[in-house]
Amino acid sequence: MIARLRGKILFKKPTSIVLDVNGVGYHVNIPINTFEKLPDENSEASLFTYLHVKEDALDLYGFITEEEKELFLLLIGINGIGPKSALSVLSGIQAPELIDAIGNANLGRITAIPGIGKKTAERLIIELRDKVSKIKLSGESSGIYHPVSGDAIAALVSLGYNQKVAEKAVRHIITEFPDITIEELLRKTLAALNN
Repeated sequence: MIARLRGKILFKKPTSIVLDVNGVGYHVNIPINTFEKLPDENSEASLFTYLHVKEDALDLYGFITEEEKELFLLLIGINGIGPKSALSVLSGIQAPELIDAIGNANLGRITAIPGIGKKTAERLIIELRDKVSKIKLSGESSGIYHPVSGDAIAALVSLGYNQKVAEKAVRHIITEFPDITIEELLRKTLAALNN
């Protein structure tokens, strides 16, 4: 089993990278949240990995944090969610926010993830609620998360804003104002989006 890779990024795009490890180029599927945290091409990077073995392929999945990998493994353990679906979930929400949404049974936030319907969201909550509480978040994972960010993003999406645009705007405001309330966060984010 390949659990971790460290090497030079030869090529990267939002859903995958090619990592040169001692002259061997590994194609690694990644979530968008990992892509956003990776350095530029020709820089050194380290990924926690999972090797998915199928009859006709060996697919490697990589994550910038161990928490993302743990969530990925929990997600693929649910009936009906394969590696590609799990990667899509982790691309649509930050790891700490997903843990919070599942732990607090926030159905609205989970269904706001692209490709996740109400039944799948309910299954995630039922099957993973106790398991996600055991995942310890590192400072690297929790640095961009804020307890009200999920509610703010859900509110913006319900107002018609694109999910990714809303997440990026909320993340930017939270970075500037870490102790912000949800009301101030929504006001500042709406002002930024409407400029």
